[in-house]
Amino acid sequence: MKLSTTSLTAAALSLLGSAALAADDVTLQLKWVTQSQFAGYYVALENGFYSDEDLNVTIKPGGPDIAPTQVLAGGGADVTVEWMPAALAAREKGLPMVNIAQPFKSSGMMLTCRKDAGVATTDDFAGKTLGVWFFGNEFPFLSWMSQLELGTDGGDAGVEVLKQGFNVDPILNGQAACVSTMTYNEYWQVIDAGLTPDDLTTFKYEDQGVATLEDGLYALEENLADPAFEDKMVRFVRASMKGWKWAEENPEDAAMIVLEYDETGAQTEEHQVRMMGEIAKLTAGSNGALDPADYERTVASLMSGGSDPVITATPEGAWTHAITDKALK
Repeated sequence: MKLSTTSLTAAALSLLGSAALAADDVTLQLKWVTQSQFAGYYVALENGFYSDEDLNVTIKPGGPDIAPTQVLAGGGADVTVEWMPAALAAREKGLPMVNIAQPFKSSGMMLTCRKDAGVATTDDFAGKTLGVWFFGNEFPFLSWMSQLELGTDGGDAGVEVLKQGFNVDPILNGQAACVSTMTYNEYWQVIDAGLTPDDLTTFKYEDQGVATLEDGLYALEENLADPAFEDKMVRFVRASMKGWKWAEENPEDAAMIVLEYDETGAQTEEHQVRMMGEIAKLTAGSNGALDPADYERTVASLMSGGSDPVITATPEGAWTHAITDKALK
């Protein structure tokens, strides 16, 4: 039996339509809640950069009870946003996480201190209580204290470490002389609470020479060995970096996109616009490819912990340019 040209054309179009619908699924796990810290990914989703790469991307927000490394290990995500100290510590413990791209060039981490608590320089840390985030975020701090030869067990010659919640209450109520803050988030919470920049002394990890890489993209080594998965990651990174550069150039619009995806309603326009302006300073200078010098600086910092380093051996295979080399051509 012969099929008409019309029938053949319809069949062909049907097949093409089916193929077009078969976008590859990618699940991204964020390190924290929906906010401008992750604007590049939401921009790429909203502006169709992922769909242009034939990807169906699901973005999973993080939170205080979500550990990105555990989500990745359990198969709950294909790729995750994580800080390199936590990723390298997890790798040394047996989870083969690999950095496939590094959208953030600079660190936004700071220690913010009250001048009226007697903190003007790092020499004033001894005997003080310092607020520190844990769940993997403590590693850069511990390395810094080790380099300053300050114990973290509360002795007079060291510092008292307060396990800080994800707020700045300890510096406001006098519980701690200093708290952990990010340039784009918690620092401004301190300011909004009534303290002024003149009331504070800030120590940026970048300025102290102990900055470690933040907000990289990580996948599992075994998955990257699959050519089909690698191809998905190439397309994902390409679209994500397009989103990040768009966000840098259009910070207010990017913040508005983030707000559209905030299902909690907790974020405000003022805070997200301000945050995006600060985030753009951290992604500036990165095309997505990891700078080996930044990686080596991070490793050196994490291994300089004296008798208790964050990692004990130089990692092997912890990062790759294989994805970005193809994505950025």
